[in-house]
Amino acid sequence: MAGESALVMALPKGRILDEVMPLLRGAGIEPEAAFDDPGSRQLRFRTADPRLDVVRVRSFDVATFVAFGAAHLGISGSDVVAEFDYPELYAPLDLGVGLCRMSVAAPRALAEVDDPTRWSHLRVATKYPNITRRHFAARGVQAECVMLNGAMELAPQLGLCRRIVDLVSTGTTLRANGLVEVETIMQVSALMVVNRAAMKTRVAAVGGWMDRIRAAVEGAADAA
Repeated sequence: MAGESALVMALPKGRILDEVMPLLRGAGIEPEAAFDDPGSRQLRFRTADPRLDVVRVRSFDVATFVAFGAAHLGISGSDVVAEFDYPELYAPLDLGVGLCRMSVAAPRALAEVDDPTRWSHLRVATKYPNITRRHFAARGVQAECVMLNGAMELAPQLGLCRRIVDLVSTGTTLRANGLVEVETIMQVSALMVVNRAAMKTRVAAVGGWMDRIRAAVEGAADAA
C-alpha cells in the first residue's frame, strides 16, 4: 500500500547469522554495505529493497522484538521461541540451519553412577529456565534453575550446581570441561518468526517475504 513504512526484520548476531544470510540473500535481501563491516556500530540497515530494513540484535532478543511489534518478522532459534513462548509470535518456517540440540549435561563421574529415575529435585544452571522447568516437571521432578548467560560448563566445577542445561553442537566444549550429555531436551534450528498482528495488517508485504524466504529454503534443500 502506498505510504506504508518499510517492514523491519530482526536478525540474530553471532554464528547463526552466518548460516542464515545465504538463504536471505537468495530471497533477495541484500543489506547495505555497513552490515558486513565488522567495525560498524550501526544496528539498523537499509536493504536493496526499500520496503524492508533489517536490524541486528542479540539472538536471545529477536523473539522479543518481533513479539512486541518492534520488528515485523525475524529469524530466531527454536530454543528462544520455546523459552519465551510468546502468543504474539508465529513461526511458519524452519530454515533448516543453525542446527544443534539442547541437552542436560553433568560431570562424567556423576553421570556414570546417576539414576535419572530417582530424581525428585535438581539444581540446574541454565539460560533456559522455562524450558528446563517444563522438561523436568513432565517427569515429576522439581528443577531449581540458576540463571547463567555464559560459561555454563564452569558451574559444576565450581560447585554452583551438579548439572547444566545448554545448547550442544559438537560436544567439544563439554568434553573439554569434563562433562557428558545425560539426555536431550529438544532439537534446535533457526526459524522464521512473524508478529501475528503484522500478519493481519500487512498481509501482502509480510506474506511476500515469507514466500520468498520459503522458496530460498526449498531451493537450498534441492541443491544439497
